Amino acid sequence: MQSNDEPAIGGSGGMGVEFRHLLDGSPVANYICDAEGRLTYFNKAAIELWGRTPILGKEYWCGSWKILYEDGTPMPLEDTPISRVLKKGVEEEKSEIRIECPNGAYKYLLVFPKPLFDRNGKLEGVHCTLVDITEQKRDHIKKETLSAIVQSSDDAIISKNLQGVIASWNRGAQEIFGYSEDETVGRSITMLIPEERLNEEDVILDKIKRGIKIDHFETIRKHKSGRDIPVSITVSPVKDSGGNIVGASKVARDITARIESQAAMKKYIRNLETLNTVGKSISENLNVEGILQRVTDATTSLTGAAFGAFFYNNSDDKGSTFQLFTLSGAPREIFDHMAMPRHTDLFLPTFRDRKVVRIDDVTKHGDFGKNAPYKGMPKGHFSVVSYLAIPVISKNGAVIGGLLYGHPEAGKFTAEHELLVINIAAQAAVSLDNSKLFEQVKSLSEKKDEFIALASHELKTPLTTIKGYLQVLSKKKADKVSQLFLDKSLCQVDKLNTLVEDLLNMSRIESGQLNFNLEVFDIREMLKEIVETFSYSSQSHRVTGTLWNDSVIIEGDKQRIEQAILNLMTNAIKYSPKADEIFVDLEVVGENMVVKVRDMGIGLTEEQRRQLFTRFYRAEDTQGISGLGLGLYLTKQIIDRHGGSIEVASEYGMGSEFSLILPLAVQKLKKVKAI
Repeated sequence: MQSNDEPAIGGSGGMGVEFRHLLDGSPVANYICDAEGRLTYFNKAAIELWGRTPILGKEYWCGSWKILYEDGTPMPLEDTPISRVLKKGVEEEKSEIRIECPNGAYKYLLVFPKPLFDRNGKLEGVHCTLVDITEQKRDHIKKETLSAIVQSSDDAIISKNLQGVIASWNRGAQEIFGYSEDETVGRSITMLIPEERLNEEDVILDKIKRGIKIDHFETIRKHKSGRDIPVSITVSPVKDSGGNIVGASKVARDITARIESQAAMKKYIRNLETLNTVGKSISENLNVEGILQRVTDATTSLTGAAFGAFFYNNSDDKGSTFQLFTLSGAPREIFDHMAMPRHTDLFLPTFRDRKVVRIDDVTKHGDFGKNAPYKGMPKGHFSVVSYLAIPVISKNGAVIGGLLYGHPEAGKFTAEHELLVINIAAQAAVSLDNSKLFEQVKSLSEKKDEFIALASHELKTPLTTIKGYLQVLSKKKADKVSQLFLDKSLCQVDKLNTLVEDLLNMSRIESGQLNFNLEVFDIREMLKEIVETFSYSSQSHRVTGTLWNDSVIIEGDKQRIEQAILNLMTNAIKYSPKADEIFVDLEVVGENMVVKVRDMGIGLTEEQRRQLFTRFYRAEDTQGISGLGLGLYLTKQIIDRHGGSIEVASEYGMGSEFSLILPLAVQKLKKVKAI
């Protein structure tokens, strides 16, 4: 064998010199085996093909590192094409094998083995030609794989030339558009495009000719049946081996499911928002008509009904009747002049048996047209084919009424609509029960206020008379015991008068009849008088504090504001039984004056501060302290009516400070600004 650097590779194999030179220079791999199968010759092309240099005279059958069947399993040497020719002595047709090179690369070869005989016809060896078909094989596999992928794809994969004529059509295209390959190949792609969108194809072809790819273009295409199909298409230029654009490949995906899903999601979100809005609206609304109209409007919209209505379920001595209460989507005149049916098979399941009724076509109902007086749909009545009725049931199980919906087309109401209305009807029933309770409470409250006003007014006269008699008696000479009883009686009558006056004032506030007599006055002077009076009248507490060093002019009802301040001071004394001092301060802050009344009494908890100005509120730890719980309620009402406010700072067990804030009079403000 010659060196690898030499042009002749090795061995003669009994070849003539000319034949050997021919094989040595051949670009095709050639080798020769003797009758035993030992390699006696191979050329340079064979070495390059095998990726190795075999040893002449020692290696058998082939110079490949490994020989494999097409499926990749090892091929024994005795099964190689050379071995078969040596065994049979007969030339074989070309066969295909697969080899693995030392570097791990695989190659596909066509093998052409030919037996060699001597002059006497004795088999002396085999000459074999190897043709490398690896690239062709891989291209074929790639094309087969690509074809399989194209054919198995659920997307439509279509190719066309630059004139828009269809060249190929896969199974996915047939599934999406309904046409078979035979019906489309050779025809224009415009067969899939709606007439109003034909200009899209001109735009697409123009871009393809300029080498521009079109990605995920969403549009509409036609099915064989004529229905529209929403699709997302991607169109890419197709080039020949020379790089010239010769056509286009189009991938079209049916996005019907996605669009329907998006629409369903939008509808779900819209319905959810409506449900939340309706739920909030009817929970905040205690007006029966307002609740029912909101529910009727919302559910009519949600179901897509042509009209919706709520019928009250009225019961009387004559039985049940149905009163139209709210209507949405249709003029009320349709129902105004028609008697409501009392016992039809459509109404009774809802109003009597508390059942949901949903009918796709009411005109096909077994009892349609059998009920008097109309024997079918009344003349002038809104056309009803689809019908839905939902009972509104109170918490005690009684049917309050029914929500009824109609549409002139069949099959418009679904189970989803049914569920939506049932949920809203349940919320409406709770709100209607609450509304009924509210009306009852409101009625009782009005009667209570009326009683308090009447009782207070009636008590005022005898109390005034009793006080007058007691005052007359107190001026007459009496022994010490009698005088003591008279004084105590007068004191108690004063307390009763105060309580009665508070009740009267509360009634006036509730009825809007608490009138104010406005005047401009100096509150500093009024406070000096109040503090001075308290200093003489209060035997348990001293009143100290700091008053503003200048006039403080406000505009208001002097008597009512004095009443508010007295209430705060009286409370300060009342709720600080273990102290002997309260504090009253007056100051000007910006455009407001502030009166502060502070005590060192029992103080307030956080919960007590929240309820402090509620009428009749009495904290649980104030037992033994007289009062109705109206003083602070009246005080806040008076101050609010003057455009002011009250602030409270308190620590439980340490005392409280009430700040009464009122705006300064306009005249005073102008004077201050001028200075």
